[in-house]
Amino acid sequence: MPPLDQNLRLPLFQAPMFLQSGPAMVIAACKAGILGSFPSPNARSTEDLEAWLKEITAAIDPATDAAWAINLMMHRSNTRRLDDLALAVKYQAPLVISALGSPREAVEAVHSYGGKVYADVINTEFARKALDAGVDGLVLVAAGAGGHTGQLSGFAFVEEVRQFWDGDIVLGGGIVSGRGIRAAEVLGATYAYMGTRFIATEESMADARYKEMVVNASGSDIICSDAITGVKANWLRPSLEQAGYDPDDMPAPGAIDIIKAAGDAKRWRDIWAAGQGVGSIHEVLPIAILVDQLTAEYRAACEA
Repeated sequence: MPPLDQNLRLPLFQAPMFLQSGPAMVIAACKAGILGSFPSPNARSTEDLEAWLKEITAAIDPATDAAWAINLMMHRSNTRRLDDLALAVKYQAPLVISALGSPREAVEAVHSYGGKVYADVINTEFARKALDAGVDGLVLVAAGAGGHTGQLSGFAFVEEVRQFWDGDIVLGGGIVSGRGIRAAEVLGATYAYMGTRFIATEESMADARYKEMVVNASGSDIICSDAITGVKANWLRPSLEQAGYDPDDMPAPGAIDIIKAAGDAKRWRDIWAAGQGVGSIHEVLPIAILVDQLTAEYRAACEA
């Protein structure tokens, strides 16, 4: 299995976004020279997931394109998790990103063919547990991330984790520019994790109204609440309002249910997530053009 940084133009992962990232986004990201990824529940069934994996592996050339990743929700409520993991093994995903549960089941399976497992974590307690389970890297989801988010400052999070882990760290939370990618490196991260900026791309599965809302939003439009999925997440205020919620008086959280959330129009399909970096997004672009812009910004930041 080639190293994950082979063919990367930037130390950047296009972060997996629930209901937004699909084969078109992954393929475009990998061909543009960044790691592309998607959450497995975005494919509505295991049959759909296999079709997506066939499409992705047929389109991506490991000799010239960047690597790709699948994000597996390992929470016990995800009754598909082992079937999805089996497909990740069958199609030899270069990277599996585990989230919302222990990565232990994924580690042995993915290591069997030489793949890597990174764990998505929101605090140092979960980071230590993931490392104990044998993961190869950590995705630190800091405050400001779109969708399911952490509460720790990225500055503090990386510093604390670097006290006990010298391997790969991916930092996410409010990163929307090449300057932000470079800043993540300076902090001590190996890669940056960027999701919200990719909502407003031509390859995103997002509704056109969602893309428009992201382009028009500012950081003050982001509301953090656990009422929608049972896990703290950042949402766009106008989408909460149009769904009938009062963003200043959100209801109590419900139980975590990954499969219900994937199919429930009142949860994720019509209530739209975004990170605090939305105020710097002003247009919808093809991913190839966006990555060109990010690369130019990153190089300028490196030379500054």
